Amino acid sequence: MTIEFSNFSFRYESLDKPTLKHINLRIEKGEKIVIIGPSGSGKSTLGQCLNGLIPHAIKGECSGTLSIAGKETNNLEMHDYTEQVGTVLQDTDSQFVGLSVGEDIAFALENQLTSNIEMYPLVRSTAKMVELEALLDKAPNDLSGGQKQRVSLAGILVDDVDILLFDEPLAALDPKTGKRTIEIIDDLHRESGKTVVIIEHRLEDVLHRPVDRVILMEQGSIVADLTPDELLASPLLEQHGIREPLYISALKAAGCSLSNSQSLSNLNQFDVIRYKEQILHWDEKSTASLPFVSDKTLLDIRGLSYSYDGEKNALEYISFDVKRGEFVAILGKNGSGKSTITKLIMGVLEPDAGTISIEGQDLSELTIFERSQKVGVVMQNPNHMISHHMIFDEVAFGLRNRGLDETTIKEKVLSTLELCGLHKYRNWPVEALSYGQKKRVTIASILVLEPELLILDEPTAGQDYRNYTSMLSFIQELNDKLGITVLIISHDMHLVLEYTTRSIVISDSKLLANQATTDVFTQPELLSKANLTTTSLYELANRLNLDSAQAFMQKYITHERKSDAERTQPPAMNLEAQA
Repeated sequence: MTIEFSNFSFRYESLDKPTLKHINLRIEKGEKIVIIGPSGSGKSTLGQCLNGLIPHAIKGECSGTLSIAGKETNNLEMHDYTEQVGTVLQDTDSQFVGLSVGEDIAFALENQLTSNIEMYPLVRSTAKMVELEALLDKAPNDLSGGQKQRVSLAGILVDDVDILLFDEPLAALDPKTGKRTIEIIDDLHRESGKTVVIIEHRLEDVLHRPVDRVILMEQGSIVADLTPDELLASPLLEQHGIREPLYISALKAAGCSLSNSQSLSNLNQFDVIRYKEQILHWDEKSTASLPFVSDKTLLDIRGLSYSYDGEKNALEYISFDVKRGEFVAILGKNGSGKSTITKLIMGVLEPDAGTISIEGQDLSELTIFERSQKVGVVMQNPNHMISHHMIFDEVAFGLRNRGLDETTIKEKVLSTLELCGLHKYRNWPVEALSYGQKKRVTIASILVLEPELLILDEPTAGQDYRNYTSMLSFIQELNDKLGITVLIISHDMHLVLEYTTRSIVISDSKLLANQATTDVFTQPELLSKANLTTTSLYELANRLNLDSAQAFMQKYITHERKSDAERTQPPAMNLEAQA
């Protein structure tokens, strides 16, 4: 089933300029394509054109042609799209319609008036295909992120569509679950011959299994249409703010010359031994450094336990502390209890046992408002935080609650929007933004309050590399110069490796490890228990048989921090005046 865009453009009804500009793209039946690009590049809009949301649910002006299986889409009704294209959205919660997994998978069949005799075996066989056969009676909202993703996938597979469209399928998944999701998609592609289109920021994770082509978009246009090896050998990813695979970044940093004649997209097939001397030479002349951390404890958690249902513990006697000025990660699989810790610190939940203290003060003695003066939390889903129509008002909300005058509020809000790369959107409505841009708005709304402890829950979900690097370089600057303590809850191993000095690992409600991040990332068995994976940087060190993978990783981190600071150079905030 061929897909063809011919000189295709699209402009949203609410915008003056087109979001997609003169797209020419042909996807052959049975191909597996990845579409990448920074936030706002138009990749999700392209997907919405494919599945019929544009123009049937989202209004705007189209020009040029888009044809699916030889039929121009301007002649298709919405049901014509759904018979051909199945979509798994970034926000899986918004796709659920059934009260149980089985009902949700069966929804399309019920709409087609399929008899129960045919329906039940079809639902079961589809659930088995995506490893859900034991969960058919479970409510979708009780599932982990990876399980929800598989329910959405089963819901479109049962309909036997020819084209599978995945919009950011890895955004909310832990590394091991994300890897398994890519494997399931690849198995389906190979066994069924369906056309697969994946829109994703995490290129290295998608390339865990082979793809035919990678389409790179920027500002509504296609700037590259290449094989993975051709793209990785070129400077295009760095030029357009897309994160390269870690092992590729490390080889380029060491001055290695890469060619698309090599199997660059598969580290196991890539002959890296030829670069060993260069890596050793680079390693010798690099100097690793660790930031200074105070010995004063800011956050102290002792014997923390919590159960949602009174039976199974989400957290079980967790104890750790965070020093003032530290940059710490909490790691673990979906459903391990990471976000529960945040809710307990915020005061949204009350612990069954244990204590949480900030600077020696028990948080149970403070109101939620008093806690918010000390702790700022940026939640994983920006739609759960945003409460105002306009961006400026959203960022100003907390300051207005504190009773500041409008002149001071305007100065602080505009300064923070500038730092977060949002200044040009200051007079925009929130709904006009992409998911990643909304995420930056929520981060800005917390940063403007200058908290002592900043908690970021999955800060990179829906964010492109350029934007989150700029954001985290700024947060690193606040951490270094003002001593703001940062706690990150993340599945993004690259982010954790580059920015945090210590990692707290939780699995099945228990504390598994509390160690330096590079220590944690060189223990495959520990990572596996927490549904995490080793990074390709560690795998590269092993392939090269380096004496110390940990030292190699630490030196790479130092190099990347320096490079990020030079690349992003966010507009300077008057940090001394704030201090």
